[in-house]
Amino acid sequence: MAVARTGVVTLDCAAPAELADFWAAMLGGEIVYTSAMAAVVRTPWVSIGAMRIADYRPPTWPENDVPKQLHLDLAVTDLDASVEEAVRLGARAPSFQPAPDVRRILFDPAGHPFCLTTQVPAAVL
Repeated sequence: MAVARTGVVTLDCAAPAELADFWAAMLGGEIVYTSAMAAVVRTPWVSIGAMRIADYRPPTWPENDVPKQLHLDLAVTDLDASVEEAVRLGARAPSFQPAPDVRRILFDPAGHPFCLTTQVPAAVL
């Protein structure tokens, strides 16, 4: 028996509405909840929450001063075009890219790392 029937991947941040706008645009989702403390984006395959945290500090990847706690791997077919669109929407691309032929690491507007990759296993798709 499943303990939970569904869930939300929630990202800490300083500005929930701005982060929800970014992820809604990135994933073609719809913002379904907003408050002063949180916002939720729903897509056909995932729901992402953004929650305001006092004194939020973004991860400092690739350094480990403030470690990343999680990241999203997003399947794409054209890395260059996908990175260009993500940057247009507000993402930031660091200069260090450990495997640029198959994946690109970017940061969302709150500093969370995420990957655009052509290497998501077919069983997941």
